Amino acid sequence: MSDSEATTADTATQPTAAPDVPDTMRAVGITDSLPVDDPACLVDVEVPVPTPGDHDLLVEIEAISVNPIDTKVRRRAGRQPDGRPKILGYDAVGTVRATGDATSRFQPGDRVFYAGDIRRPGTNAQFHVVDERLVGRAPTEISAVDAAALPLTSLTAWESLFDRMGANVDSNGTLLVLGGAGGVPSVLIQLARALTGLTVIATASREESEDWVLEMGAHDVVNHRRDLVDQVREIDPDGVDLVFSSWTTGRERELAEIMTPHGHLVLIDDPEGLDITPFKQKSVAVHWESMFTRSSFGTADMEDQGLALDRVADMIDDGRLSTTANLHLRGLSAETLREAHRRVEDGRLTGKLVVEF
Repeated sequence: MSDSEATTADTATQPTAAPDVPDTMRAVGITDSLPVDDPACLVDVEVPVPTPGDHDLLVEIEAISVNPIDTKVRRRAGRQPDGRPKILGYDAVGTVRATGDATSRFQPGDRVFYAGDIRRPGTNAQFHVVDERLVGRAPTEISAVDAAALPLTSLTAWESLFDRMGANVDSNGTLLVLGGAGGVPSVLIQLARALTGLTVIATASREESEDWVLEMGAHDVVNHRRDLVDQVREIDPDGVDLVFSSWTTGRERELAEIMTPHGHLVLIDDPEGLDITPFKQKSVAVHWESMFTRSSFGTADMEDQGLALDRVADMIDDGRLSTTANLHLRGLSAETLREAHRRVEDGRLTGKLVVEF
């Protein structure tokens, strides 16, 4: 390409931007994989404000949430090339400040929420660029803090329930949700109650967690620290048709025993040595769910995530879905994000942790 052609191409793809966007921004990143008790595990940095590509929105962030994937990436990313910080963060609520040439759904000034793309710099920053197809309109009837808890977990729950399990408004079997007080299960329970006829059994092991899953809408609660088979059979002697699991390691035979033939198991964890043989006799379908699949591989249906988030926003505003925000921190700083990572790694959170900037 000649210099004149390059100049023409650059001019043709200049984004539509608000005039008050600065050249640089504050962010929190990692330069190496360090334990959460190391003061250098997350660091404050000043970096250029990103420029949106053709399909991108530039969003000024108001609030984020911290998910287990944040802590996993921090621990596994390794030393960053040339010490350049890697910015984490996969949930955001904010206001559109600039749009790429190929965008059509949003304009500067629109409030949006989304989970983003794990391959790109994250939302632990003042500004962030995201493919418009992954973005939904922000709910209007709740705060930014409450909305920030929802994108990643809502998409994971939505895809698990409707894309992987094939549930719909006519579904009337039984769904077992393992680890019911977690971020994704908390939304999954609500979606199943609002949009299907499924009976929902959730697991919990603490009184606080039991109260939470009942508040989310579970019909029954069982203790995952005790024998699941006997507890589930007391509720439904025929067994469960669908299982959502965020705690799968060592439970394969137990789950296979309580599942009905032709059932569906969806898991989101990374169980070591997973043995799916026990599910063969009942022809149980085993699915993994990762809401980053569409963005990571640029699938033809990427826009389904934005549309799903629009549905979630509608349900929030109609009162059919509640936020799962349950812990609120303040400030875009390494200190605040370290505390957030520490609490997520502790594994005892009920609902979601949100950080307001």
